[in-house]
Amino acid sequence: MNTPITILGIAGSLRQGSYNRAALRAAERLVPEGARLDVFDLAGIPPFNQDDEKNPPARVVELKRSIRAADAVLLVTPEYNYSIPGVLKNAIDWASRPYGDNAWDGKPVAVMGASAGGLGTARAQYHLRQVFVFLNMHAVNKPEVMISNAAERFDEQGNLKDENTRKHIRSLLESLVEWAQQLERGKR
Repeated sequence: MNTPITILGIAGSLRQGSYNRAALRAAERLVPEGARLDVFDLAGIPPFNQDDEKNPPARVVELKRSIRAADAVLLVTPEYNYSIPGVLKNAIDWASRPYGDNAWDGKPVAVMGASAGGLGTARAQYHLRQVFVFLNMHAVNKPEVMISNAAERFDEQGNLKDENTRKHIRSLLESLVEWAQQLERGKR
């Protein structure tokens, strides 16, 4: 690809002070040369209602358009109750419906997450990987970025201060760009 790789970044948290939103902001600054990261905020996405899937709300139309326009997707997720946050799952469901109109189909995807605890969103990330199978998304397997003990890695303003975490995020983004390029070459 001669044109820049466009990565769509989505945080699975609506909270402004979320470590995951902070990690996504850090990723914006760590994108490799030849790529850019556009952020889509899930605020305003209504609860999924199958009655409305053939005539979705404007915000959902915008989400699907953003997904389709991107070359790859980066999901940055917290972990709620050992799984995927409802707001992220809701957006995934909207963008995959109605059946046969799955905006996620064939997209390269990377996932990372931050938590105050020691597991760094491992369970939520693995649940997302299960969802990727049905969505036909092509996940980057390694590196895995599970930011544990996030309060120690970000300052009070939400700036990433941990150089090791920066290296992991940069490596994940490099792998995502390489994966997107490889998948695009395979289509030709």
